[in-house]
Amino acid sequence: MRPLSTVIKTLAVLDVLASSPRGMRLPEVAAAMNLSRPTAYQRLLTLIEAGWVEQDEEMRYRLSMHSCRFAAAALEQADLGARVQPVLETLVSKVKETASVAVLDKGLPFVVARVDSESLLRAEQKIGTTFELEGSASGRILTAFADANTLARLNEGGAKLASEEVLAEARTNGYAISSGYTHSGVIAIAAPIFDIRGKCFATLSLVMPETRFELEKFKQPLLDAAAEITSIQQGGPSVR
Repeated sequence: MRPLSTVIKTLAVLDVLASSPRGMRLPEVAAAMNLSRPTAYQRLLTLIEAGWVEQDEEMRYRLSMHSCRFAAAALEQADLGARVQPVLETLVSKVKETASVAVLDKGLPFVVARVDSESLLRAEQKIGTTFELEGSASGRILTAFADANTLARLNEGGAKLASEEVLAEARTNGYAISSGYTHSGVIAIAAPIFDIRGKCFATLSLVMPETRFELEKFKQPLLDAAAEITSIQQGGPSVR
C-alpha cells in the first residue's frame, strides 16, 4: 500500500508554519510551498477544520494550541517528558546558562525541551528550533554516536556532516562543541543521551554567548547531567 500523497502534502503546511516565529498570511504560505493561493488555502482550511491551525486577529495562519498536546504526548512516548525537566533545571541553576535536549527529526537536531538561563544576555533556544548537523554541537553528537542505519539514511538524504576527524574527537571526548558559524557570537557544547538499548537518541546541550564559554567550567556538569538522564532512560535511579 502507498501513503496518501494528499495527506502528506497537507501536513507539510504544518512544517512551514512551525518554521515561522509568527503567523503567516496566505500569500506567504503559498510562496513558501510553491503553491497557488487556492491550493494553499484549501490545505489551510483542511487543517483548520481538523483543529491544527487557526487564524489570529490579523488573519494570519498559525499553529493552534492543539499541537501542544501532541508534542507533550510525543515526549512522554519517547520516555522524556517531565522526568528530564528537573535535571535541566538543576544544570541551569549550577552553570547559569541555557540547557536543552534535542533529538533527530527529519534529518536535523530538533529541540524538544529546554530551560532558560536567567541572565539578561543569553542564547535563546526555543522548543522546535532546528540546527545543522555539520556545525552544531548537537548535530555533531547525534552524528558521531549514530548507528549504521541512521548514518545510512542521513547519507542517502544528502545530509552535510562534520568531518570524520571532528566526529572521532567527539566520540573520544564524550562531548562536542559547535563550530561557531551557525550562530554568530553563540557557542554550544553537547553530550549524548542513550536509551535502554545503548542507542544515542538525544543530546543535552548548553548554549551561551562565546564571551562566557569556559570548557572546564561547563564540561563536567554537562556530562554528569547527560549521564543522569541516560540513567533515568535506562530505568536506573537519578544519580543526584
